[in-house]
Amino acid sequence: MAYLWGIDLGGTKVEGVVLNAESLEVLTRTRIPTEQQHGYRHIIGQIKKLLSLLKEETGLTPGLVGIGTPGALDPVTRTMKNSNTTCLNGEPLFDDLQSALDLPIRMANDANCFALAETRMGVVPEICPGAGMVFGVIMGTGVGGGLVINNQVWNGRQGIGGEWGHTFMDESGGPCYCGDTGCTEQVISGPALEKYYQGISGKSLKMKSIVQKFRERSDKHAVETMERLFHFFGRGLSNVINVLDPDVVVLGGGVGSIEELYTLGVESLKKHIFNTRLETIIARPKLGDSAGVFGASFLAEY
Repeated sequence: MAYLWGIDLGGTKVEGVVLNAESLEVLTRTRIPTEQQHGYRHIIGQIKKLLSLLKEETGLTPGLVGIGTPGALDPVTRTMKNSNTTCLNGEPLFDDLQSALDLPIRMANDANCFALAETRMGVVPEICPGAGMVFGVIMGTGVGGGLVINNQVWNGRQGIGGEWGHTFMDESGGPCYCGDTGCTEQVISGPALEKYYQGISGKSLKMKSIVQKFRERSDKHAVETMERLFHFFGRGLSNVINVLDPDVVVLGGGVGSIEELYTLGVESLKKHIFNTRLETIIARPKLGDSAGVFGASFLAEY
């Protein structure tokens, strides 16, 4: 019997799963702290420790492991880049992990793993069986994207396939940590929207409260902040759809769960796409925070 082994490396936790490759039944699933404050080598040790736990719990030994990571592996330098777990940046994570675990690995960005999981065992098979292209969006603390074509992750020649969060959106977003100005992440991420609200109101509020005040129509600044989100969500996502024309876009992350994105945000999207109607399915995710580790396990098929 075949099994799929996946590990999702996050900023605060490392999670692992073993799936039955045919039924997709979970044999075991466990997590341990990342403890990134102890540095790069410690993280590798935590991943190795987690794999040992998975082996003990199942009595099995993997022949291949899929690993989802924050940031991306540069295919030229073979080092990590664009990771908010900053101690990974510039490090040869793929080669070091393969050596430490002493078995072959497959690696992809966490947004790609999210998209892959929703394509294979999440919402996509239910609403669009046989979808040829799926774009997965993560809108939360940051903004990211993942692209799946014919059930396989598309990393791209430079390892940046799907990096929607660092496409240009609007100058008003201001400088981004990546060195550019006006990135999508600086306009419609949770912190960016909270910063915008504070700038126009003089008050500090979390997104949850901003959304609630918008729904109550009790705060004109909350209304303006949310209208900004819907406008730029539609404008930004229209660029993705105009270029790729995916069958399905799945929205993930805390900001991505805001209900009005599926109504007011989609209305904005309709205004900006290069078509007289919107055929792209904009879908809610099914797997929640399970998506990353399940997507990592599907990497082990390839």
